[in-house]
Amino acid sequence: MPTLNGIALSCEEILARWGPLVYRMAIQGTGAVADGEDVAQEVFVSLIQTDPAFADETHLRAWLIRATANRCKSWGRSPWRRRTVPLEASRNAAVPPPDSSGVLEAVAALPPRYRWPVYLHYIEGYTADEIGQLLGCPRNTVLSRLSRAREKLKVALKEEWA
Repeated sequence: MPTLNGIALSCEEILARWGPLVYRMAIQGTGAVADGEDVAQEVFVSLIQTDPAFADETHLRAWLIRATANRCKSWGRSPWRRRTVPLEASRNAAVPPPDSSGVLEAVAALPPRYRWPVYLHYIEGYTADEIGQLLGCPRNTVLSRLSRAREKLKVALKEEWA
């Protein structure tokens, strides 16, 4: 069992507290509910198998976010994924319920290098410094990716609204 400040955490406690975050990120990262569920499950299995010790809740949360992002990248590189064709019905169901503006669809269509900073900043509320630590890149890289993502979103949404 993973430990937090020397206290063992139960699987139920971990899933109840951080499961929704990992699940949302996995769906956003894979673009499909079923694939997101698989990735989220892999993250929690990995957590239990590695049995790490965490200094505090922030450290545990950062580990889960980083592990989810890495699993989504691995999922994207999978040879199995390259040989399959997604069903349109499952692709449309992958993104959280769409709002009338199409913003969530536009964010989901961004390349992962831009999607993760946008998701972590605007949806999860992390700062550029925190995102840089989580994704393993400098703060200025995060800021430039956010800026480029906003430009891409502006173009995508402008075309949709035109």
